Amino acid sequence: MSDVLSLPAEARDRAGKGASRAVRREGRVPAVIYGGKEPAQTIHVEEKLLVKQLSSGHFMNSVVEILLDGKKHRALPRDVQFHVITDRPIHVDFLRITKDSLVSVEVPVKFINEETSPGLKRGGVLNIVRHEVELKCPADKIPEELLCDVSAFDVGDSIHISVVKLPDGASTVIDRDFTLATIVAPSGLRSAEDAADAEGEAAA
Repeated sequence: MSDVLSLPAEARDRAGKGASRAVRREGRVPAVIYGGKEPAQTIHVEEKLLVKQLSSGHFMNSVVEILLDGKKHRALPRDVQFHVITDRPIHVDFLRITKDSLVSVEVPVKFINEETSPGLKRGGVLNIVRHEVELKCPADKIPEELLCDVSAFDVGDSIHISVVKLPDGASTVIDRDFTLATIVAPSGLRSAEDAADAEGEAAA
């Protein structure tokens, strides 16, 4: 399961552009928690801590425990807005979740056992079609990554989502056996095969 992050927050009394700019001048980032059949809560969080969590690489598919007025709000980041010039975060949307909530998240795919793949050992190239897969899963069982074993695949093979074991209760948002990657022949091997095909056609 993906890590649970902790993010202290303070309530934001005023909304609007002026209030948001004032918050940012203090090194804070405006944010909102919504959903879960409760009123939206405007907050602000420390920019340095938020940037640190964003740089972890899995912020958007992690459950975040927002600590506000002594209470923990479990939420999932839904959107982060960045300044167009400085690239600093300027606003965050959090979706409030409960233990039984089903959420849709983008989960990275990690390809393993490349060293034992017949196709890659022959010099083939792993052509990755999807670096991430969108899953629908319980909010408390979000995987950090999906493992795709390529050890059984040869040159010319396509690797589909069906070879990946999904976590219990999880399903792909796309309802078909889509391609994650292919193993393509290196240029040298393709040239040799093309030459052999040409000789065969000439002989025929």
